[in-house]
Amino acid sequence: MAINDNLLENLGSIIRYHRKKCGINYLELAKLAQVGKTTVFDIEHSKKTIRFNTMLKILDVLNITIELKSPLMSSYKNENS
Repeated sequence: MAINDNLLENLGSIIRYHRKKCGINYLELAKLAQVGKTTVFDIEHSKKTIRFNTMLKILDVLNITIELKSPLMSSYKNENS
């Protein structure tokens, strides 16, 4: 399994977990995020063609944030603040 596949699988699993803990179904999450019901299903099943902005809508509704990490992140923040 490629790194990207593993990342998508983990992200899909995290989204499914949060959706279920919130007590909402595919359709309810789709309406809240203003995306199609099939899109939510595809994300939860690690489909590779999901657009990043669509993923961000789903994450926002579920209160999930993305943190970017790298060895250079602190110097980047210092130089760009």
